[in-house]
Amino acid sequence: MNAESVWLAPAKINLFLHITGQRADGMHELQTVFQFLELSDRLRFSLRADGEVKQASVIRGVPAEEDLCLRAAHLLRDYGGLTAGVEIALEKNIPIGGGLGGASSDAATTLHALNQLWGLAASDDDLAALGLQLGADVPIFVRGLAAWAEGVGEIITPLTLAQPWYAVVDSGVHVSSAEMFVNSQLTRNCPSLTMCPLQVGTYVNVFEPLVRKRYPKVDRVFEWLASFGTPFLTGTGGCVVVACESEQDALAIQTQTMDDVRVLVAKGRNISPLHQQLTR
Repeated sequence: MNAESVWLAPAKINLFLHITGQRADGMHELQTVFQFLELSDRLRFSLRADGEVKQASVIRGVPAEEDLCLRAAHLLRDYGGLTAGVEIALEKNIPIGGGLGGASSDAATTLHALNQLWGLAASDDDLAALGLQLGADVPIFVRGLAAWAEGVGEIITPLTLAQPWYAVVDSGVHVSSAEMFVNSQLTRNCPSLTMCPLQVGTYVNVFEPLVRKRYPKVDRVFEWLASFGTPFLTGTGGCVVVACESEQDALAIQTQTMDDVRVLVAKGRNISPLHQQLTR
């Protein structure tokens, strides 16, 4: 691959999400199952000789100091002891604030891409450790396998899951993960689970009742989707997901959509589209 290549940054879904405790440093202990989607942001990297690290365009609502791509690039550059520069062009296809992990995925793709383009040869373990400094979800994108995750999300056990088609309903509601995690009504004492085969709907997402109560539009999406299957919240929301028997079933939901929402149809994947790209 070269600097003109398009690099994929896939979305993820959480099939369930439990909080089992809170550490002294304020971080939450969790248990969850991640799976990837064939829905991706797309990034291009242009190497710069002047040492500047910048985005090609401003991402609406994301200040430069909070841009995880830029932070990932600086972190990797410091790790490698480099003075190299890069301009990052990001095509945003994953809804922002939807619980699909777009920003974390963009950061992981930046780490992988610049690891190659800057010739660093860092291992996945190295990149995952760097990614954890950026966010709890980044290591799962770095490693690129559907997984059971514990700790703050960094303890990962790969899983082989069914790979259905999903209808992902973008309610247009942008949910702040930071606000959800400090909500006084968040359940933080779920009993710890032993990793076991998972069926959608077996376990719950502890953020679902909070998001549905705070955002009536998300609650309406749940009520509408219930006629098609078992809807569930991914991450801290506000996208709502339902597994489908076929692509046709998912597309049928897309044609019957309620007003003022967007339905995205995507295949579930146990291997990240980025990692499939990396191995080609």
